[in-house]
Amino acid sequence: MQRNWRCSDGEIDIIAMIEKTLVMCEVKTRATADFGSPALAVGIAKQQRLRKLAGLWLAQNPGNHHTIRFDVAAVVGPREEPLIDIFEAAF
Repeated sequence: MQRNWRCSDGEIDIIAMIEKTLVMCEVKTRATADFGSPALAVGIAKQQRLRKLAGLWLAQNPGNHHTIRFDVAAVVGPREEPLIDIFEAAF
């Protein structure tokens, strides 16, 4: 549906509809996993911000959204061959 949706309060990386579920996805990328998964960078403060941003997006895009899910995509490695882990319903 949308990539890199922005407003004055921040950005949502990916907004997608999967079947009847609206998915807000935060993408975190790192060159290596030396310090753990990039998903670990999505702490409580980031989760709260994403929830707030989702509310703002929904206010601008009213519709029949029955279910909303927050995912995290952790991307590690070179752009040519990254390893990607998707954490569905991460929070």
